[in-house]
Amino acid sequence: MTTDDPRRDDLSGLLAAGRRDAADLALYAQALAVTLADALPTPTVRVEHRRGLRGRPRIALLELALDDRRLVLSMPRRGDTPRCELLTEIGGVVIARRQVTLGEWVSELLAALRAHARRDAAAREALERVLGVR
Repeated sequence: MTTDDPRRDDLSGLLAAGRRDAADLALYAQALAVTLADALPTPTVRVEHRRGLRGRPRIALLELALDDRRLVLSMPRRGDTPRCELLTEIGGVVIARRQVTLGEWVSELLAALRAHARRDAAAREALERVLGVR
């Protein structure tokens, strides 16, 4: 492709849109992680932080333990997309691990929280805070 080639502009536009989408996804995931870390009871959630811009702490990893499921959200460095994993455990041993999209991760999270909330009043209150239900 030459610099006068119109396909170059199309490709540049697509790449720029992809970078914007990745940045939007990372911001959404960070906001979701902060909300969940604040809303869920301590034994359910584990959070790792790292220093962000201007020394502000940012969530680097969010891990939720709900019954035999662990949901892990690894937050990207600037510009990368979040890594979402679903793990199944038996007796503290991971027997299955699957990488999923953020949308699938959120769907699994809601299903796991609903099931857990049926059995646990503290989790039920956290689910209500996350979903804005009172």
